[in-house]
Amino acid sequence: MARILLGVTGGIAAYKALEFVRLATKAGHAVRVVQTPTAQRFVGAASFGALTGAPVLTDEFERDPARGAFADQRPPDHEPLSHLELVANADVLLIAPASANTIAKLAHGLADNLLTSAALAATCPVLVAPAMNNHMYEHAATRANLATLRERGVTVIDPGVGALGSKGEWGVGRLAEPPDLLRAVEAVLPGAAPHLVGLRVLVTAGGTREPIDSVRFVGNRSSGRMGFALAEAAAALGAAVTVVAANVGLERSPRVRYVDVATAAELKAACEAEFPAADVLLMAAAVADYRPAEAAETKLKKDRSETLTLTLERTDDIISALAAARRPGQTLVGFAAEHGDGAVAYGRDKLTRKGLDAVVVNDIGRKDIGFEGVENEVTIVTASGERHVPRTSKAAVARAVLDTVSDLRATHRATA
Repeated sequence: MARILLGVTGGIAAYKALEFVRLATKAGHAVRVVQTPTAQRFVGAASFGALTGAPVLTDEFERDPARGAFADQRPPDHEPLSHLELVANADVLLIAPASANTIAKLAHGLADNLLTSAALAATCPVLVAPAMNNHMYEHAATRANLATLRERGVTVIDPGVGALGSKGEWGVGRLAEPPDLLRAVEAVLPGAAPHLVGLRVLVTAGGTREPIDSVRFVGNRSSGRMGFALAEAAAALGAAVTVVAANVGLERSPRVRYVDVATAAELKAACEAEFPAADVLLMAAAVADYRPAEAAETKLKKDRSETLTLTLERTDDIISALAAARRPGQTLVGFAAEHGDGAVAYGRDKLTRKGLDAVVVNDIGRKDIGFEGVENEVTIVTASGERHVPRTSKAAVARAVLDTVSDLRATHRATA
């Protein structure tokens, strides 16, 4: 059982916080609630008090009958400061819904009410679940404030897309559903399994096709199975996932957002648009190294000549350019499809040369794994060593890659 301190701010989505409390207490967790004054205009303290069985606080100077204790604790003999005692006893602080106003206060270290004071004093994991109108959420100030919180280690539970509070309004800004909020909270508790809650993961998948004419192209055998497996595994771990899919005809997950591309140039443009907001890049797509220097606008007729000569030109090195433009805190994983001996050595060279955090090397010389197959065998190369993943399903390989990502990010946080 965990002690969850729930902060509720003003907004129509406050009613979902009641359902979160119901689910959390049913799961055996002890919950205390702190409301902002505006939140009580939407849901009264009596409702939260009835569900939690504990006093609900709003003002820094009101007396807490439980003296900062949770249901499983004995109250102290003295009268402690509420904003300090509550977070000292909590295993996790969740603010849901988090209004644009409160998010701005948190980002700038303001402490003008009980909730923001408690958040500033919190040493436990802090999660923030935004809920607001789509224009407010997409405003540059809100996006910058959320980015600041992420950089400080706060887990941001991204809102969903759908109907909003005002009649006829539709867009991004819906508070995450209560079961998702509870999963996010449980994921950050001590002893929890590795998770990617609050992270944005960008995956490239499939193989690019570089046109020769209006019908033919230069391509490769990549099916996109590895990239799609990575996307599904990341979504299962709580990440917000976008896949840049190059000519992939596989079934798609409703939990994943897809951007379809065909050529290396289109994949580059999509990655450049998506990468700045990503926390993790998994570059699993097989991008053509060369493309025809000129592509015919119509179909080339074979009866015009006995031979066809193509002049090929290099495509851009997409992952190197992205690595050069990375911001602090981003994790980049490349993939290297190699033949036989020397594959791992090449992967280690690629790791250094391209400025990556990990490279996943697989031997495409084998006929029973790799391209188009449902299984793979890889070696994950990082600066600290190598991890061999014996032949297994691509879903299991994906989980191993994401375990490495979690380890890399944890190491980075510990040394930052």
